[in-house]
Amino acid sequence: MKNGLNIPQKYHSILDVKETERAIRLIKEFFQTNLAFELNLIRTTAPLFVKANTGVNDELDGIQKPVTFNVRDLGQGWVEIVQSLAKWKRMILADYKIKSGEGIYTDMNAIRPDERLDNLHSIYVDQWDWEKVINSEQCNLQYLKDTVSTIYEVIKRTEKYIFHLFPKIKPILPETIVFKHSEDLAEEYPDLKPHQREIMICREYGAVFVIGIGANLADGKPHDDRAADYDDWSTPTDNKHKGLNGDILVHYPLLDCVYELSSMGIRVNAESLLLQLKLKNELRKKDLLYHRRLLHGEFPLSIGGGIGQSRLCMFYLRKAHIGEIQSSIWSEDTIKQCRENNIFLL
Repeated sequence: MKNGLNIPQKYHSILDVKETERAIRLIKEFFQTNLAFELNLIRTTAPLFVKANTGVNDELDGIQKPVTFNVRDLGQGWVEIVQSLAKWKRMILADYKIKSGEGIYTDMNAIRPDERLDNLHSIYVDQWDWEKVINSEQCNLQYLKDTVSTIYEVIKRTEKYIFHLFPKIKPILPETIVFKHSEDLAEEYPDLKPHQREIMICREYGAVFVIGIGANLADGKPHDDRAADYDDWSTPTDNKHKGLNGDILVHYPLLDCVYELSSMGIRVNAESLLLQLKLKNELRKKDLLYHRRLLHGEFPLSIGGGIGQSRLCMFYLRKAHIGEIQSSIWSEDTIKQCRENNIFLL
């Protein structure tokens, strides 16, 4: 590995560029159709930018800053390129008066200029963002697991579909996804860092949903950071565990790495929002537009997440670099290394 780039030995793409472009279209059409059917979602149009200082944009880990610009005809009306649509979707559920048991999905296109670039990460992010209205009885760990299992079935079904179209690409996903809580992983691998724990568990099971991301573990640190204002990571699910959220992770043999396909969870209510803002020292946000609306009870209870489009296509087509799926910007050194190792960046 050099400069964050993982080069598989003797790599050759299974599909050429024309076949790859065709396969990308087929994957996206098939996957979103099946996802919408299984979760009862309708497609909605999504924004590329939102007004700044409203709390609507996603701050991710709180460090990455969005691309911001001023709109001439709005005077001092600053807007931000979205980093995800985690909170925007919940506003749409309320504004479109979506009923319980129904939801939305959309094509989310984002720019994350502070992203650390490697085989799996680009400053351009494309994903299916989805959000579904649920009732109070469904705000529990079992409902989260059931939804994860449904999504995983769609992921597996799409892999079989690609095998049918391109028989050289053999299915590698296990039949079922395993559920592991981040606290259990910390106990099982106490001497390893969170990412190393993920590698170990994904190598063992092939596909894992890691539950409980955001709350501090026994060592006083979270498994990974999560924003305070969309996923509910503070609600106890039993006497030991916290968190109604998590990540779908799989093992990717080509790069021998953890491969995150989706981040999702049951969303905060007014009580858990205030608690998590307090834990993050962000109570100042409660006066922003999004947070005011949530605290005033204007939003329905919901579950939602994001599923990486280029990430999924890269996995299904057994590509070595996400730049073989999407057109983005890379360093000259990365371009040179890829060219020398049969990795064709679009």
